[in-house]
Amino acid sequence: MTAESRTGRPWHPYTQHATAAPPPLVESARGSFLHLADGRRIFDAISSWWVNLHGHAEPRIAAAISAQARRLEQVIFAGFTHEPAERLASRLVAVAPKGLERAFFSDDGSTAVEVAVKMALACRPAGERRSVIAALDCAYHGDTFGAMSVSARGPFTAPYARLLFDVERLPFPEADGGGTLEAFERLLKDSPGRVAALIVEPLVLGAGGMKMYGAAVLRGLRELCRRHGVLFIADEVMTGFGRTGTLFACDQAGVSPDIMCLSKGVTGGFLPLGVTLASAEVFAGFHSLDRGRAFFHGHSYTANPLACAAALANLDIFEQEPVFERIAAVARAHESGLKRLAGRPGIAAARRLGTIAAVEFDARDSGYLSDVGPRLYDFYLSRGVLLRPLGNVVYLMPPYCSTAEDIAAAYDAVEDSRALLAARP
Repeated sequence: MTAESRTGRPWHPYTQHATAAPPPLVESARGSFLHLADGRRIFDAISSWWVNLHGHAEPRIAAAISAQARRLEQVIFAGFTHEPAERLASRLVAVAPKGLERAFFSDDGSTAVEVAVKMALACRPAGERRSVIAALDCAYHGDTFGAMSVSARGPFTAPYARLLFDVERLPFPEADGGGTLEAFERLLKDSPGRVAALIVEPLVLGAGGMKMYGAAVLRGLRELCRRHGVLFIADEVMTGFGRTGTLFACDQAGVSPDIMCLSKGVTGGFLPLGVTLASAEVFAGFHSLDRGRAFFHGHSYTANPLACAAALANLDIFEQEPVFERIAAVARAHESGLKRLAGRPGIAAARRLGTIAAVEFDARDSGYLSDVGPRLYDFYLSRGVLLRPLGNVVYLMPPYCSTAEDIAAAYDAVEDSRALLAARP
C-alpha cells in the first residue's frame, strides 16, 4: 500500500502539503534503522526528532511498558498517585543537579516549558511583582503559547505574534559570550526587581540551528541569576540524558538550575512524557493553607503509568549498561566525519558537542525556510539516511547504539551533498 493510496489523510507537522511529496510509510524499526513498506532501510541519524536514545524496539523498555499495561495503564493524577510516578520522581531527583526536589509531570517538551514558565511567574509572594522572562536569541522552546513566547520570533511564531507575551532577548553567546553576560547584567541593573526568570537551552540551541556555546557562559548566566534573585530555567528537553556527553548539559558547567525541563529522551524515545523539576523554594511558593495558592496546571495524562515505566527502564539502562561508552563511541565517529569535511568547499562551519554534530553549508539563503533544506532532505533519504536539515544546517544526532560504519555512511551522504548545492543555478 503506497502513501498516495492510503486514506485518512493525516496532517503532518512542519509540512507544506502543497509542495511536499507523500511521506514514506514506516512499517517497523529496530536499532538505528527504520524499515519502510517499499523495502528500504533508513538510518535514523536524528533519533526520530531527538527522542530515541538506545535504539528502536529496545527490548527492556518495551518489556517494561508491556508489564505495566497489564497492571495499570492510566489513572487521574489529581488526588491519586501510583508507584511508577513515585519511583520516577525519586530517581530523577537523585540524578539531576543538586537542589531540584520536586517533579511535575506533563505531556511533552513544550508543556514542560509551559509549566516552568508558569511556575516561575506565579511562585513569588503576592507583593513581589516580577513579570519579565529573559531568553536567548535564536532559542526554541516549543509550540504552545508560553513556549512560543520565550522562543525566538520567526516562521514558527509569526502567525501568532500579536498574541505572544514580550520577552527580554539576550544576544546569542558568540566567542567568549561576554556580550551576552554584559547584556544580561545591564538588563538586571536597569530593571531591578522586574525579571522573574531566565530560560536557556544549556550549551546547545536546537531548532535555532544547533548553535553551541561554552560552559563558562552558562555558569556566568547562572551566577547573575543567583545574585539578582532571578530563577534560572534550564530547558534540557533536547540536551538531557547524555546528548552532550554528560547526563545533563548543566553538569558540564557545574550549575544547578531552579527549574529544569525534561522530555524526549526521558522515556528512551518510546512514549511522550514531560517533566519539570523544581527546587524546594519554587515548590514553597505554592505550598499554603490557601487552596487558591495551588499550582493550577494539569493534563489528563499527567504521570501516565506506561510512560513512567518506560522512563524507569531507561534509567535502568543508564545504570546497568555501558551507555556512556556508547556515547563516547558516537562522539568519536562524529569527530572522524567532521575531520573529513573540515575545509572542504561549500562547508561554512562545523561543530560538535557530545553526540550532537552540525554542518553548516554555504548558502545564498539561510534560515529554516531556506530552499536548500528540502533538497538536502530528499537527497539524504535517497541515500538511505534520515537527516532533517534546519535550512542550510545539517545536524546528526543518532541513537547511542549506532555503529561507526552507520555514522560514516551518513557523513558520506553529507559530503556528497556538497555537489548538489554547487550545482544550484
